[in-house]
Amino acid sequence: MAYSVDSISDNCYEGTTCLINKYNIRDESKLAELEAMITLAITSEMEQVALKDGFNENDYKAIHRQLFDTLYTWAGEYRTIDISKKGTAFAKHDEIPELLMNCFKRLKAMDFFRGLPFDDFIDEIVDIYCTTNYIHPFREGNGRTQRVFLSQLIHYNGYEIHFSKIDTDELMLGTIHAAHGVVDYLRDIFKEHIKPTLR
Repeated sequence: MAYSVDSISDNCYEGTTCLINKYNIRDESKLAELEAMITLAITSEMEQVALKDGFNENDYKAIHRQLFDTLYTWAGEYRTIDISKKGTAFAKHDEIPELLMNCFKRLKAMDFFRGLPFDDFIDEIVDIYCTTNYIHPFREGNGRTQRVFLSQLIHYNGYEIHFSKIDTDELMLGTIHAAHGVVDYLRDIFKEHIKPTLR
């Protein structure tokens, strides 16, 4: 989904909103198809991996790099411009490093949510989802990076989630509502789809 940006100043081919890529594809729809194909298999594999430790900004950047390195030279690097989507303005680009550092510092201080009662765990997952969505650190691929990271964090706590089973329109609607301060929809989605890991 296209962001509101100045395409000339944001690593796009001149006069287009198509991101400069390693395949030199200049058609945005064709690039989107290739991007989806490449990242789907990687995402499916990464979502089921339980990290033993980590969950910090370097890990977050590494997830993005692994997902998009075959497509973009800037994979794993923070965006250098300000962006918005569907009326939602994301964090200013120069605030990204500090905001992410504080986000993951809090996560570590809370022992990565280990041992929380289920309802409290859901609240924290919603909170970190909303926080990382607001920060939106990358030029493209934020949602996929976020889903891999959250899947790993959820798995680490003895639960699982399969984002492929969540209606994308429903998740988008919940995300938009949450960006405007209403998290009930998002909370219901996570509560329904986060289940104990079957052993």
